[in-house]
Amino acid sequence: MTGYGKAVLQLPTKKVTIEIKSLNSKNLDLNVRIPSYYKEQELNVRKKLANALVRGKVDFSIFVEMTADETSTVLNNGVIKQYMQQLRNVVQTGTSDDVELLKMAVKMPDALKTEREELDENEWNTINEHIDIAIKEIVQYRIDEAASLESDFKERIENIKTYLEEVKALDGDRVENVKTRLKKAIDDLKVDTDENRFEQELIYYLEKLDINEEKVRLANHLDYFLQTLDSKDSNGKKLGFIVQEMGREINTTGSKANFAPMQKAVIQMKNELEQIKEQILNVL
Repeated sequence: MTGYGKAVLQLPTKKVTIEIKSLNSKNLDLNVRIPSYYKEQELNVRKKLANALVRGKVDFSIFVEMTADETSTVLNNGVIKQYMQQLRNVVQTGTSDDVELLKMAVKMPDALKTEREELDENEWNTINEHIDIAIKEIVQYRIDEAASLESDFKERIENIKTYLEEVKALDGDRVENVKTRLKKAIDDLKVDTDENRFEQELIYYLEKLDINEEKVRLANHLDYFLQTLDSKDSNGKKLGFIVQEMGREINTTGSKANFAPMQKAVIQMKNELEQIKEQILNVL
């Protein structure tokens, strides 16, 4: 959900710049910064952004640059004169430099006053139209990014499927390897064993290491991920849940593997899944 949108508007007395930035987040985290004389419209702006962007850490800003000769900030003459007189009293000489006193006085509290500018409805309507332009720009940015993400997701899912097939192919060798290791361990003890009892214990041990259910569930999760990815609904959180389930099956397979070649394939699957996890927050 990273994105960026910008619109610039030139009004008769000011230049207005609208910026929207978005970063990854599971929910909508909205930060709005606008001049005080537009504050009464902040709630409407928040609703507009929430409806359009849905999720993400969003920073929305309106910057105003005055371009006319007029300014709403003026000197507070009476306050400044009082400050200058008080400064003269502190110095207590008749040779005080008024320019230096003025420099100090204008830095004092309330030396400047800003006349509150009332909201011009026509002006705001124009600004609101440009907010829509900035929103369309960031939405398009997200759409363009989503196209590359979709391609990347599909490629990584196919890679996991390939490693899963490798795991399936190695399962037979894994079982034989477990049998051989257990048989060798018994032989090293140099004790007589009951073959029937050994076979029973071996079957019990192999059942605990069986990964057939994990393989089937993981294959189903991979297919379901692709189906959900191709749907038209907003499904980012759903994809996140599917990825969690895929992770559980891969981790369980790895813990049961007990066979180095299979564990290597599991590590490759984990690597592909981590790449998906890093980008899944970018999907709405």
